[in-house]
Amino acid sequence: MRRSPSSSRRRSAVSRRVSVSAASPELETERLLLRQFREDDLDEWARITSDATVMRYVGGSALTRDEAWRSLGYALGHWQIRGFGLWAAEEKSSGRLVGRIGLYQPEGWPGLEVGWLVDRGRWGEGLASEGGAASLAHAFESLGAERVISVIEPANAASIRVAEKLGERFRESRQLQGRLVSIYAIERAQWRSRARGYSA
Repeated sequence: MRRSPSSSRRRSAVSRRVSVSAASPELETERLLLRQFREDDLDEWARITSDATVMRYVGGSALTRDEAWRSLGYALGHWQIRGFGLWAAEEKSSGRLVGRIGLYQPEGWPGLEVGWLVDRGRWGEGLASEGGAASLAHAFESLGAERVISVIEPANAASIRVAEKLGERFRESRQLQGRLVSIYAIERAQWRSRARGYSA
């Protein structure tokens, strides 16, 4: 049976979309592999996001398994639309998912954000800072960003410490999606200066 030209065009369009997803970069740090989310991440991701303490400043409430599934689709869709996004943060030594770290800029957002969410059992180990630093480098070196921000609720002291460790500084307070947030930011020149200092 002969395929129509329109059918062939649809098939090649699907192939192109799949190849874009497959070509998304992976980053490695000392302890982490930052990679695309996969379907088999759902159990661990649902467990991590079912913790109300973890989600307190990220949406405000624990996710159901269905909501966790939808959030994975959202993260993967962001990659398709923007060409960058949030990675699954996998611990290299164990192969376990420990959270998600990466870059984020949905429609209407105040800038390119570096963000993190880590399993509560792994808090205090510096994983957010480690993955955040790799994400910043990707933003400035590969994406050509001029400025990267983090949107943080003022009461979220732990995330403020991570932002400051990454070199971000408080810039302003503003209302965003009905809540008061603090905007922390770092510019390309500041990031380069810090990077040179570390390599010296």
